[in-house]
Amino acid sequence: MQPLPHVEEPSAVSRPGRYRAAWRAAHEPVAGVSRGMRLVAYAVPVTVLPAGIWRLPAAFGDGTPAGERAYIVLLTVVSEALAFTAIGLIARWGEVFPRWVPFLRGLRVPPRAVIVPAAAGAAVLTLLFTVLFLVSEVRGTTIGGGDLPAGSPSLATGWEAAWFYVCYAPLTLWGPLLAVLTVAYAKRRRAADEPSYSGRRAPGRSD
Repeated sequence: MQPLPHVEEPSAVSRPGRYRAAWRAAHEPVAGVSRGMRLVAYAVPVTVLPAGIWRLPAAFGDGTPAGERAYIVLLTVVSEALAFTAIGLIARWGEVFPRWVPFLRGLRVPPRAVIVPAAAGAAVLTLLFTVLFLVSEVRGTTIGGGDLPAGSPSLATGWEAAWFYVCYAPLTLWGPLLAVLTVAYAKRRRAADEPSYSGRRAPGRSD
């Protein structure tokens, strides 16, 4: 009599692998997304990350008030979370509500529910970080047009100034990249929703 094959019991060691597989499945680009759009979507969170890296040390510096420290950390986390939503413009969870959304799981995401906020966000981000930021840096003023306060990073020199611009320059791409993704998303959803009558006679039509 041959011994029964040994069956390994599920263990905690295998759970990370399952989590990684679930993560990849949730964020896998849907059909019709080009390689270029994938790279654009993945680039959006990367454009925001350096600014957070520059900003966080200030939150834990000596003499920083608790309220300001909490604000800096919250701003950094929220900014990166918002940037990550750009992945939804190429992934399945941007077209079908995921399982963890109560009452809506598995239902189709209305295109306008994505396109309108994404387009508005792209417009605001482009205005703030691409247009006003560049104009204020050239003019040597705040975004509102006022004088720069003492200690402003724009007044720094040497390596301190170089480090600031290296970290904040990528933010100028956030809005334009999001706009490109939004247009591609709208075109893809429109093409998927339009019925194709190629080579067929439209219903109810007579020649």
